[in-house]
Amino acid sequence: MNRQPHFNLLARVLHWSMAVAILAMLFVGAAMVVSLRHRELLLDLHRPLGLAILLLAIVRLANRLRHPPPPLPPDLPRIQVWAAKASHWLLYALMFAMPIIGWAMLSAGAYPVVLFEGVNLPPILPHSPVMYGFLRPLHGVLAYVLFFTILAHLGAALFHAWVRRDGVFGQMARRG
Repeated sequence: MNRQPHFNLLARVLHWSMAVAILAMLFVGAAMVVSLRHRELLLDLHRPLGLAILLLAIVRLANRLRHPPPPLPPDLPRIQVWAAKASHWLLYALMFAMPIIGWAMLSAGAYPVVLFEGVNLPPILPHSPVMYGFLRPLHGVLAYVLFFTILAHLGAALFHAWVRRDGVFGQMARRG
């Protein structure tokens, strides 16, 4: 298969826009937990942003399946190749799981999933305090997993940019 030496334009736009959205979502989620005063406003941001991330993740996965990523350097140690692939698929899994679990959690708690004034998503689970009690901490734990996976991803990107200088960072940062 003849692959491009960089990610295609759609992949790069989705990557960077979703990076901003996911980081915003993590900060909004953390602030929701500690702020009573701004909780409603933060929830009003959190729900539609979560749905937007889910929709963008669908587009992103479809694009990735249609346009495989550029190859990693051939001299990259096997453990690093494995870690790169595993962390990318973990990021994809979390981009799907987090919004779906949030939606399911609210559904199980019998809370309306309000996107905007007058626009609600239908529940995807029946009301179940037991399921809500399971999903709520799961959503929080996975947020930490997502945060630490992003830190590892950022660390690896900077390692490729500043230490190895092997072009991997440029594959996603390229403009053309």
